Amino acid sequence: MDFLVVPTIRFKVLHVFIILSHARREVVHFNVTTNPTAEWTARQIAEAFLWDTAPKYILRDRDSIFGNTFRQRVQSMGIEEVLTAFRSPWQNASSLFKILS
Repeated sequence: MDFLVVPTIRFKVLHVFIILSHARREVVHFNVTTNPTAEWTARQIAEAFLWDTAPKYILRDRDSIFGNTFRQRVQSMGIEEVLTAFRSPWQNASSLFKILS
C-alpha cells in the first residue's frame, strides 16, 4: 500500500492511493484525490476490503498520512500493519512491487 504523486497538465498534483497484492501481483484497489487525509485513507482501506476479505498483513511506510484514524480502522479490521524501516525508501511497497515484477 502506498501513495504515488502524479502531476497534471495544469500543474496540479494528484495523489494516487494504491493497494497491491504481492502474492498475485495485481492491483487490489486504487483511488485518486487532491488532498489525502487520514480519514480519506481509512475510508479507502475499508472500501478495498469489503465483507471480511481483509488480508492478515499490510505493508506500508511511515508516512504521516497514515494517522490515528487510519491505524484504528486497520486494527478494527483485524489487519496487522508491517512498517518499513525508518528512512529506508527501498523497502516501500512500490519499490518492492517493481522488484517482484
